[in-house]
Formats: sequence, structure tokens, C-alpha cells
Amino acid sequence: MKAIRFLIVGLFFICFSAGAQSRSSPGNTHESYLDSANAYKKTDIEKSIDFVAQSIAVLGKNADEVALAKSLTALGEIYQYHQQYDLAITNYKDALEAHKTSKTTLLLAEAYNLNSQYAEAEDLLTPLLKVKTLIPYQKVSLYESLGDSYLGQGQVEKAVSLYQEGVKLAQMNQITPKLADLNSKIADAYASDNKLIEADAFYDNSLQLSKKLAPERALQEKEKVADYYNQKNEYGAEIQLRKESLGELNQLSRSKVAKSRGLPKADSITPQRINYKIANAYIAQDKYDEAIPYLKESIERADTEDDLVVQKDATRKLSEVLEYKGEYTKALETYRNYVALVDTLYIRKEQEISRAARFNREISAKQSRISGLEQERELSQSKYDLARTESQLIEETNKRQKWVIYSLLGGIVLLGLATFFFYRSNQQQKLANNLLALKSLRSQMNPHFIFNALNSVNNYIAKSDERSANRYLSEFSTLMRSVLENSEEDFIPLTKELELLKLYIKLEHSRFPEKFDYEVKVEEEADVAAFQIPPMLLQPYIENAIWHGLRYKEEKGYLHIELEQKDRESIVITITDNGIGRKKSAELKTRNQRKQKSKGMGNIKKRIEILNDMYKNKLEVQISDLNEDGTGTKVIFTLRNKAA
Repeated sequence: MKAIRFLIVGLFFICFSAGAQSRSSPGNTHESYLDSANAYKKTDIEKSIDFVAQSIAVLGKNADEVALAKSLTALGEIYQYHQQYDLAITNYKDALEAHKTSKTTLLLAEAYNLNSQYAEAEDLLTPLLKVKTLIPYQKVSLYESLGDSYLGQGQVEKAVSLYQEGVKLAQMNQITPKLADLNSKIADAYASDNKLIEADAFYDNSLQLSKKLAPERALQEKEKVADYYNQKNEYGAEIQLRKESLGELNQLSRSKVAKSRGLPKADSITPQRINYKIANAYIAQDKYDEAIPYLKESIERADTEDDLVVQKDATRKLSEVLEYKGEYTKALETYRNYVALVDTLYIRKEQEISRAARFNREISAKQSRISGLEQERELSQSKYDLARTESQLIEETNKRQKWVIYSLLGGIVLLGLATFFFYRSNQQQKLANNLLALKSLRSQMNPHFIFNALNSVNNYIAKSDERSANRYLSEFSTLMRSVLENSEEDFIPLTKELELLKLYIKLEHSRFPEKFDYEVKVEEEADVAAFQIPPMLLQPYIENAIWHGLRYKEEKGYLHIELEQKDRESIVITITDNGIGRKKSAELKTRNQRKQKSKGMGNIKKRIEILNDMYKNKLEVQISDLNEDGTGTKVIFTLRNKAA
């Protein structure tokens, strides 16, 4: 969205030039463009912003301040709807500079609260309490927003007091929508303060009041209260509310109201998600048979709606339920479906990165053109100023000299500001790209390990070794669940990483007990708890040692992992094996294996480069042969403290 902001700046300059030549009525055209912007606000952000830009263009260079403020406020509302709160705040501030209104002030405060800038919202709103000209709806909104800012700062009693003032005023003026919102927020405040009896009462009020509003709003409130019951472990009440929500959501879909009006984005209220939550509530009560139909329904609906996230979560949960029930074959089959969904999600992430890179290149080209247009505009303006100054040379020589000096200084300042903002934007874009790349490259278990592990379980089942199959599947599930849970984190505690590696090596050793023995040695003086490491970063090196070094060794090999603290700021992790060595391993590999290794180790290299760029050389890896004859491999991994 930062790139869109640059695009809008360019559109403003283009549109200002065109507006100077326009001969149509500025007032009517301005309102027409704003109406169009509002019509596209929820469906097409780029069109909506373009219409706002055109509404400013028709005002010309000497724009009417009231009209300009109206356009900037509309632009802020567009960004706020699409959750770009920093851009919304900037435009609301610009609108207030052009023309100050209570409406824009309230919108700015709301954006501050949504952006967690509660103190700024409080400072902005407090003076409005003394304003007597606010209409009742604005006054209610003032109490609500100021209550939000106090609640955000942990001042529950002040927040509740303001919400209750808003309730009184809303009741007096029959502002029904605000009554439901305020009762719900009072309940939220009491719940955050662990005053559950009061919270229950106000949630009951909000549920009753929401029934008088649009079906979408009532549905939103039911799901919110159901989440509250879930937090209180009142699963029966939660299930009842969610089943009601399911019925109402199906009615909305049949009447196409949901499509025409649209449910709030942030709530993610969909049949598949509600079914999944109902199933979780049953599972929390150990009612697995009741949970299974809802999990299956959630998976089917998610598949129909192409909602891979819910489909993945519901499939994993169904596999766990089947495992609890002892239906291991079905559990294994379901888990395979889950693994396939994870792979599909990974592919989609890679596609998203590709699209984002292509979009960034297009925006960079547009930004270069915008910068050129801005320089041309500044040059034209400078020429105009100089021409006008020359006509006054005889009578105002001193004034002309000062004007030239001030113009040059202003140009230097503008150029410096432009350079600063361009540099800051590049840095922010670089950070965003790094985060996006890390999200895609974060450690994933080798698919061969996953499928081979599953085959091991099949072998145990075929041999009727139910105990070994159950033990292996339980340990394998624990490892995979931990890997997936940690995949969203840049760093995890080193102690946790060691636990996962020990479990991984244990599983591999269970499969190849005749191929190698292993030891994980941690120096007693090493303060392992003080260090953090990217999740599963060491696993590919250990996997290479087992699969490409020890597995092909004729006699039994040995894998040794040692942690030694070098100094207070760094720790050294050494992985050694006495396998056949890198050169011999490369000769034995098939072409497909070489390609897979290259990709896997290439991803690790990219992760280390990105993390070192973000955290200033935190990681260092050295790989060498263990012996002079080329046998064995030694990997030295130096990890520096994140705070260093």
C-alpha cells in the first residue's frame, strides 16, 4: 500500500496540471467524483483513489479549502476501510490542516485507536468534550472513541464510564446501532477486567439489541459472544450460538444478502470457520463423535470456497480426532491430506512472492515517471516565479534577490525531503520484501522424510506392530506439529530447537538403527537458554549427514552434535559425521537428488543471508571435510546473541 501512496502522489500532480485547463464547473464535478469514489470504496481501492485524485484535480491550484478537506477525508476513509491506518491518519491530518471539522477529527481519532495510538486519540478527543455544537450521533461517537482510547491504555473504569454516557445519549436519541455497539464494548471492558457477571449481562444486552439491526451485524455479535463463551469454557452455550449463526448465515447466502452487502472482512464469518469452531468446542468436551461431522462439513465447505487455511486446520484436527479414537488408518490417510494441503499452501506462497515482485517492479517504473513529472512541475513553477520577479526588478531589487535566495533554499529543502522520503520508502520496501521472503523460505520438513516416515508407520501396521506404529506416529505428529507452529516465527529459543532436533534424529535413527549411532553433547557452562535461532535451520545439515553421508557407509557410522559457548555473545554448534564424504556422496546421487539438495540448501542459504541482513551478521556457517581423504563432513555453525 505504500506503493499505492506513491502512485496517488503522481496522480495528484498529473491531475493538478489537467485541472488548470478544465473549463467545467468545479463544484458539481468535484462532488460527482467523490460520489464515484465512495461507490467503489469497498470493491476497488485503486478506482476509488483515482476518483479522489480527480476530485482534487478539478479544484485547480488555488483549491477551495473546504472542498480539498472533503476529498482528503474521503481518501482517509478509503484507506481506513482497507486497514491502511497509517495512510488514513496522514490524510485526515492533511484534511484538518485544510479545514478543521468535528467529523474529520472523530475519524482521525478512530484511526488512531485502530492503529493502537491510544494516547494520541485521547489528546485529540478530550477538547471535543467541551464543544456544544456536536450533533447527538457525533457526541455518542465521541464517548465511544474516547472510551476505546482509555480501554486501550488499560483504564477500564474510565472506559466503561464513557461507554455508559454514550448509551444514555443513544437511548435518548434512539440511535439503535450505537446501543448495540456500546453494550458490546462495555461487555468487552468488563471481560478484560475479569468481571464476568457484568460482562455476561451486557453481552446479553448486545445480543438482544443486535437482533433489531441488519442480519450481518447480528451474526457478527453472535460470533463475538460465542468466542467469549469459548474463553470461559462454556462450550454448550458456545455451540448453541454458533449453530444459530450457521442457520442465519445459510439464510443470508440463499437470499444473496451476503453478496450484495458483504460481511465485515476482519470477522471472517464463513460456514467453514463456524463449523470448525463448533467441532473444537465438542473436542474440548471429549465429544469426538459429535465433532467429526462438523469437521467434515468444514473441510467440504472450505474446499468449495477454496479456503485452504481452514481446510488445512480442519483436516489436521480431524486426523488428531481419528487418532484419539484409535482409527489409525483413517488418521494416517487424513494426515496425508493435511500434508498435501500444506504443500499446496507453500506453492501459493511462492506464487504470491512472484506476483509481489512483479508488482513492485511495475510500481518502481511508475515512481520513476512520477519523479520526472514532479521535477518538471517544480522547474515550470521556478520559471514562472522568475519571470514574475523580473517585471519588478527596477523598483524592488532587494526584494527580488531575497525571493531568489528563498526559492533556492526552498528547492534544496524540498529536494532533501524528497531524497529522505524516497530512501525511507526503499528501506521500508526492502524490509517488507525480506519479511515476505522469510515467510516463504522458513524451514519446512523434507517431503521425502515425511512420506518415508509415513511408510515406516505403514510397515509397522503391516507387521501388526501396533505399539511401534502408535509410538512412531505419536512422536512424528509431535515433531510435525511443532515445526508447523514454529514456521511463522523468525526465531525460537535454542533449547526448543534442540528438543526438536533430538526428536528428529530419534525418528531417523528408528528407521536406520544399523546405519549410525549419535550423540548430542551440550557444554555444561553453555547458557543455551540465552540464545535464539531460526526454527529448523540446523535440520537440513543433519539430514544431509544421515541421508548422504552415513546411509551409504558400509560399516556403522557416528553422528556427533556439540554445543560450545565461545563467549557471552556467541555459541558454536558443531555437526560432524564420519560418513562417505561430500565428494563420494555427490557421485552417488541421481540428477533429481542433486536438484532437490540444491534447492533445499539454497533456501537455507537465502534464509541466512536475509536474517544476517536484518539482524547484522547473526549467523555464520562453515562446511568442510572431516578427514584429509575426503571422508566425513564437519559443519560449524556460529550463532550470535540477537541482542548483540
